[in-house]
Amino acid sequence: MTRTQRIGIYGGTFDPIHIGHLAIAEESRHALDLDYVIFVPASRQPLKADFQGALPAQRLAMVGLACAGNPQFIASDIDLRRPPPSYTVDTLAALRAETDPADDLVFILGTDAARDFPRWYRAAEMLRLVRLAIVGRPGYHLNVAQLEADLPGIGERCTLITGPRLDVSSSELRARLVSNRPTRYQIPDPVLAYIAAHGLYREYEHGHS
Repeated sequence: MTRTQRIGIYGGTFDPIHIGHLAIAEESRHALDLDYVIFVPASRQPLKADFQGALPAQRLAMVGLACAGNPQFIASDIDLRRPPPSYTVDTLAALRAETDPADDLVFILGTDAARDFPRWYRAAEMLRLVRLAIVGRPGYHLNVAQLEADLPGIGERCTLITGPRLDVSSSELRARLVSNRPTRYQIPDPVLAYIAAHGLYREYEHGHS
């Protein structure tokens, strides 16, 4: 008989992926005893439609390089196989269809994103598909009571994780890359090598994150 699995799902732009992303995924894996974590680069996020960083295939490649050293981290192209824009509920439904119905799916997000979760597209439907792992991030406080008021039932479907609280952001790293400031130890070495080899982030639109 196949054992029921607990699977983490971590979506985002990952433009580029950095140590903060990896630390959040690992903290969630440990705290919730996840069998593995699936990283899902978004094809194009609806709220970031005007910003062009690395191409989707390049972001997927960087995620794959970052995950290569951890057998419990998996890079998925499920979002890139569908036409944009990328709505998380559609991604979760597709992953739910590809996994055993008995498997427990956990969607990982930071407190910054969680504060706006009730306003996400078809948020209530997402709660029927997955549980939430909300990981603390520096500078963001989460009011669970307000979340529950905005989206009844969310409190029973989420777990709060303190998290490593690394203050690293992709937007800051893009700015560092364009100005030749150090990014080593903030971006995994294989990802840095890929960025250099493909000449990524030489031009950066300030004001985008």
